[in-house]
Amino acid sequence: METLIKTPIAVYAESTPNPATLKFVANKLLIENGATAQYLNINESEGSPLAQKLFQFPFVKGVFINANFVAITKTDVVSWEDITLELREFIKKFLEEGNVPVKEAPSAAVATDSSFKKIETVFTEHAAPQNETENKIVEVLEQYIRPAVEQDGGLITFKSFNEGIVTVTLKGACSGCPSSTITLKAGIEGLLKRMVPGVTEVVAESV
Repeated sequence: METLIKTPIAVYAESTPNPATLKFVANKLLIENGATAQYLNINESEGSPLAQKLFQFPFVKGVFINANFVAITKTDVVSWEDITLELREFIKKFLEEGNVPVKEAPSAAVATDSSFKKIETVFTEHAAPQNETENKIVEVLEQYIRPAVEQDGGLITFKSFNEGIVTVTLKGACSGCPSSTITLKAGIEGLLKRMVPGVTEVVAESV
C-alpha cells in the first residue's frame, strides 16, 4: 500500500510598498477560484478561520488573502522585526494542521452582462461594466495592472466611470500605502489614458 507523502508547508515573508503591510507567501493555495478576501476587523472575518486567528494578535489591523499569500497590516505599536517570525510560524502551523484558511469568501460584484460580446471572462470583484468603454477599462486592469499590484500584496478593482474619471478600489497592501498615489498617477492613469479613449483621470478609494 502506497504512503502519501505530504508536501512540507513553507511560508516566507516578503515586503510590500506599504511599510505597515507584509506578505506571508505559502507554497499552497489559500483561497480557491481566483477569489480574494479582505478583513478589516474580527467581526468581518467569520468566513475565514485564518483571519479570525490572526486578529487575536493585538497588533494585527487588517488581513488580505489572495491566491497563495496573506498580507497582514499591523498597528504602529510594534515593529516587523519583533513579530515577523511569530506570524510566519503561526501561519505555517495553521496550514500544516490541515486548517482551511477561507471557508467562504466575502461576496463580490461579478460582471455577467451578456450584452457585450467581448466579455468572455467573468471578472470577479469588479463592478459590472455598463458599456464598451467600461469593459475596456476592466480588461486593461485585469491584463496589465492587476498582476503587478498583486505581486505587491494588493488588489485593484474597477468601481465606476463617469465623465472621463475612472474610480478604482484599492485593497490589501495598496490600502493606505504612501506610494500608492504616485503609482496611481504615474502608472495606472497614464496607461488607461493611452489605452482607453475618453479616460481623463483615475482616482482611488481605499478600503
